[in-house]
Amino acid sequence: MNGTTTTVRAPSAWLRRFHPAEEAPVRLFCFPHAGGSASYYFPVSRALSPRADVVAVQYPGRQDRRHEAVVDDVRTLADRVFAELRPWCDRPVALFGHSLGATLAFEVALRLEAAGVTPAALFASGRRAPSLHREDERVHLAPDERLLATIKRMSGTDPAVLADDELLRAVLPAIRGDYKAAETYRYLPGPDLACPVVVLNGESDPEVTEQEALGWAAHTKGPCSFRSFTGGHFYLNQHASEVIELVRQQLA
Repeated sequence: MNGTTTTVRAPSAWLRRFHPAEEAPVRLFCFPHAGGSASYYFPVSRALSPRADVVAVQYPGRQDRRHEAVVDDVRTLADRVFAELRPWCDRPVALFGHSLGATLAFEVALRLEAAGVTPAALFASGRRAPSLHREDERVHLAPDERLLATIKRMSGTDPAVLADDELLRAVLPAIRGDYKAAETYRYLPGPDLACPVVVLNGESDPEVTEQEALGWAAHTKGPCSFRSFTGGHFYLNQHASEVIELVRQQLA
């Protein structure tokens, strides 16, 4: 059963199953963007159930985990998430991550494969290849006002949060920590993935050029496909149904 027979699962603060699908042939782990939360994937879970059992990751420092310290290092976060996901690999699994979530999903996929679990697919959305970085990224060091401006420009935060300045400032520590994790991440050369990688990107995303997205092909020995959509960094907000259908077809 995909490398493990473990089915005993303790309750986890890290994982959310909005539409449990115990009989689904595949389990999809979803990783939020910087400042995002597990609830971002509620529509994905609803659309894919019962064909896929969607498990969304909830990082510390937000929503019901808002009083916990933010983990601002990708590898540390990957180690902790991997430990939580391991008991859920009793069937074929796939991973979907957007932005920071794509980098984290990649690191978790590396750990899964090292443990004998080869994912059915890794969906890398809105993020450049792990081996590529930009030296000028310093948003996590910026004053609050610049960080707030960046968040609003990216259009990925719940409008209700953007409209509430007090609430927005309350979640700034989590957002800043996530940006630090994303911006300070550096790929360490090692074994490539064996699983297929599906790269998704917005045509006008200022954070990821097409060439940077195509660089994911260098990180897997399996097939790597690329699909672009109109829109910017959060293109998937406007193309949710298309992205979900793409995921459904790949998992089928």
